[in-house]
Amino acid sequence: MFPERFSNLPAYAFPRLRALLDVHAPGGEVVHMTIGEPKHAFPDWIVDIIAENSNGFGQYPVNEGMPALLLATTDWVARRYGVTLDPGTRVMALNGTREGLYNAMMALCPEQKRGKRPVVLLPNPFYQVYMVAALSVGAEPVFLNATRATGYLPDFTALAPEVLERVTVAYLCSPSNPQGAVASRQYWADLIALAEKYDFRIFADECYSEIYRDVPPVGVLQVAHEMGADPERIVAFHSLSKRSNLPGLRSGFVVAGPESIAAMKQLRNYAGAPLPMPLQHAATRLWADEAHVVENRALYARKYARADEIMGNLPGYRSPEAGFFLWLPVPDGEAAALRLWQETGVRVLPGAYLGQEAGGVNPGHGYIRVAMVAPEDEMAQGLIRLRDCLYG
Repeated sequence: MFPERFSNLPAYAFPRLRALLDVHAPGGEVVHMTIGEPKHAFPDWIVDIIAENSNGFGQYPVNEGMPALLLATTDWVARRYGVTLDPGTRVMALNGTREGLYNAMMALCPEQKRGKRPVVLLPNPFYQVYMVAALSVGAEPVFLNATRATGYLPDFTALAPEVLERVTVAYLCSPSNPQGAVASRQYWADLIALAEKYDFRIFADECYSEIYRDVPPVGVLQVAHEMGADPERIVAFHSLSKRSNLPGLRSGFVVAGPESIAAMKQLRNYAGAPLPMPLQHAATRLWADEAHVVENRALYARKYARADEIMGNLPGYRSPEAGFFLWLPVPDGEAAALRLWQETGVRVLPGAYLGQEAGGVNPGHGYIRVAMVAPEDEMAQGLIRLRDCLYG
């Protein structure tokens, strides 16, 4: 049986979606627009690198990442954000960012703060691993609604001091999932200043950072560096899943202060799942190469344009700043997803499945999330069917 703190845990979004839709026949040829699983081609040379290093499958992997991989990630951070890091003390390889987002909480969240139960701040809607990580360490998750009124990012500054004094970790995803909003330099600066004042860490989930329109999203590492903030305040996560279309490689990395990295490495010694060595070699090459990322971003730019062309005249439509999701307003997300499936065969995710009730509302209730990951023409056909069914 689950521990008591998990007793009210909601069903994960995708089993919940299957229970909603799969008892009904689709109303047309199926178009999958639910899960954020990239469908663009990954670099074909990756297969050769894995094959060339396949003898590494006969070795235990280097737990924290082999030196060449760690150097490749810190070199990338220097190119992308202008921040120089020591690869030996400031970075650790991850078996996908989900592992890191969860295990960082296990390693870094204290049992109490000022003699009270710790608080973990979460944007709402959110990636559900954040909430489960908080519950796993006995912390109290506090949900901050990210709505049109707040620019689709949580307003951390609106919290009362008595709550902020108990905060140990604040999660933030930028570019955000599901809304595609980007934290500005000032937004990051305000959050970092708040973390310094109230002594908590920022867990910055930046796995969508390389999918954007024109201007690269500012990152938490560069803002913290510019401010001269304590490196222990920032724990930043990056991934190859979206950047390089390799969700199955399960490769990412985390940057943090030396004390935080040491604590995460210590946990990894006992509970981690290090990346197999052939995949570490592949990841090393991927972080060093930008050409495939530029090509990938160009494909998404075409999808942004097609989505704007098809959906742009609809009331409430908002084109995302970055990422690959549309966050579309509807009267009831669950009813809209079911109708769309039964009448057209297009499969989308009710926004409420990504949120929790906070302040008497679930901010995802009146939305559906639409993943623009299918090939461009298939995506366009799905959006046309969606538009005509729900907004026609």
